[in-house]
Amino acid sequence: MENNQEYINRELSWLDFNYRVLQEAMDPLNPLLERFKFLGIFSNNRDEFFRVRVATLNRLRKFKKLKEADKEKLESIILKIQERVNIQEREYTNTYNGLIEEAKIQNIFLLSETELNKEQQSFVKEYFQEKVRKYLFPLMLGDAMRYNNFKDQSVYLSVVLHDSSQQQKSRYALLEVPSGIVDRFVELPSEPNKTCFIFLEDIIRFNLGEIFSILGFDNYEAYLVKLTREAELDIDNDVLKSFMEIMSESVKKRKKAPPVRFIYDKNMGQDLLNQVLHTFGIKSKDHIRAGGRYHNLKDLMNFPVKNPSLAFKPLLPIVHPDFPINQSNFEILKKKDVLLHFPYHSFKSIISFVWEASIDPKVRAIKMTFYRVSRNSNVMRALINAARNGKKVTVFMELQARFDEEDNIFWSEKLQEEGVRIIPTIPGFKVHSKLILIRRKEKGENVYYSSINTGNFHEQSAKVYSDIGLLTQNPIICEDVNKVFYMFESKFKHPSFKLLKVSPFKIRNFIYKKIDFEINTALHGKEASIVLKVNNLTDKGVIERIYKAADAGVKITLIVRGICVLKKNNKHKNIEAFGVVDRFLEHSRLFVFSNDGEPEYYLSSADLMSRNLDRRIEVVFPVLSPQHKKEMEEIIQFQIGDNVKSRYLQAGQINTYKRTQSSKRHQSQLEIYDYLNGKK
Repeated sequence: MENNQEYINRELSWLDFNYRVLQEAMDPLNPLLERFKFLGIFSNNRDEFFRVRVATLNRLRKFKKLKEADKEKLESIILKIQERVNIQEREYTNTYNGLIEEAKIQNIFLLSETELNKEQQSFVKEYFQEKVRKYLFPLMLGDAMRYNNFKDQSVYLSVVLHDSSQQQKSRYALLEVPSGIVDRFVELPSEPNKTCFIFLEDIIRFNLGEIFSILGFDNYEAYLVKLTREAELDIDNDVLKSFMEIMSESVKKRKKAPPVRFIYDKNMGQDLLNQVLHTFGIKSKDHIRAGGRYHNLKDLMNFPVKNPSLAFKPLLPIVHPDFPINQSNFEILKKKDVLLHFPYHSFKSIISFVWEASIDPKVRAIKMTFYRVSRNSNVMRALINAARNGKKVTVFMELQARFDEEDNIFWSEKLQEEGVRIIPTIPGFKVHSKLILIRRKEKGENVYYSSINTGNFHEQSAKVYSDIGLLTQNPIICEDVNKVFYMFESKFKHPSFKLLKVSPFKIRNFIYKKIDFEINTALHGKEASIVLKVNNLTDKGVIERIYKAADAGVKITLIVRGICVLKKNNKHKNIEAFGVVDRFLEHSRLFVFSNDGEPEYYLSSADLMSRNLDRRIEVVFPVLSPQHKKEMEEIIQFQIGDNVKSRYLQAGQINTYKRTQSSKRHQSQLEIYDYLNGKK
């Protein structure tokens, strides 16, 4: 392990980011339902953190060749994580309880099974028989019982069965709560102007007699437990198998991966807890945490109350003025490039681009890369339609996209069935660039059109992720995009690029070179500045270059949504670091270099992390149009001026709300929407 004592730990920085999400749930200025949603996002994020980051630390723990000093550092990090998680858990629980009380003021009630009136009791009994019972298959526990098929991320009711006549001993059972099949929140009959809900597990609690009375039991206790497993895949290296076969088998193995976290209701008796731990095969105390009555509150992201007054005012997607509906995309792009800002602009523009290509008789070929894709994807349907219409369709589908492996395997097989060529995954590298290339025959010549995005071609995430995409006919950019696909198809031969910077070959050196130019400019007494907007900043080489530039007098602005690894005890006067957490997930990456008075703007699929710079295929692309440069500068200024949803990230100020000299509230995402909608 490297000596990073000087810098903020990346795991703790990630927990700081998730706390910013929790701050949104705590913010009384946010509508009630949005605050519940942020609680769900916080819970979901934390689960993923344990599945990935804590699981990795646990694996390092088991590495026999780890030096003693490194073991001590590792144990110290894990301890700090546990302490930070416990503190956040208390705030999370208090926030949840507070929101439940605020919901009551709005006549929204979340009832337990003990709070139901007679009408609601009758409803719950009927609902159980019609909707729930058929999915319940109790597992009766015994001393010899061991079982390794408990589902990751599912919740289980651990039940104590009592016989009040004492003719038989109490027994234990486990029931999986079928929340993936039946709605987690069920609306109950209510009085006028009131809305009542009940958790699915409380419906089961109310009806335990319907399940177990045939065994002679008549009194029950039920407590919720939840198991989280490691998410890292152990990938086989069997040369006789295709990579798709290997990934499919690895995804199946993940379902039996080692536990990384076990949460139980703190009111459980010790005997029941011991029996459940034995059944789950959990031994290490580090994996075990006492919690409240309810777990898996990520489902709050879909809390089913339909009350517009308790939610954000909708921001309807804007039709880009340069990309109107029912006009040929190709004719538009012959005249000018188009820069799309999602989710402010409609993702239908991308679907339309591919859809038109699928039916245009002049289009000969379409190529695309996918990292994450919706299971119900219209982009995929357009590609299939293109293949049916005789176009040559080629797709690079990244099978190693964590948590999306199954969807990507599904679409790879579906596309192959329709005659689409699938470029094999490159083992050891992830293709994270987001590219479209269309070849069209015009007056006997091949003419290329391309789209390069900072985010995925994913209809659902494009509604909530803030990303930027360039649509262009620029021949140099299109030639470079074509070379990226050539690199995939030629088994990783490295071509030279003119305008694009492609990792793992050039992006690191490109970033270094640009920073060094700003350093040289500052050392000559001129103004020099850099803006880096990314999801995560962790690469030590880049960070050291940033501090070197700041020491030389370069003004550095870091806009970082997630992990930001800066020096612990050094708030540099020339570095301002902040992050925005709001209704949309900030996901675009952009780099701005003042370039001695002639600013250069770049967009990127890559974060400033070692994995993106050295072990992924990423693309940095320039913004060339003066109009688009002006657009980018305006958007950056909106974010710099945000005094509502922005928090500082540097030492001594982490998660402190950023305040500006303006007496007016400036919320950057709302201002960006108005700007792109022509209202600002």
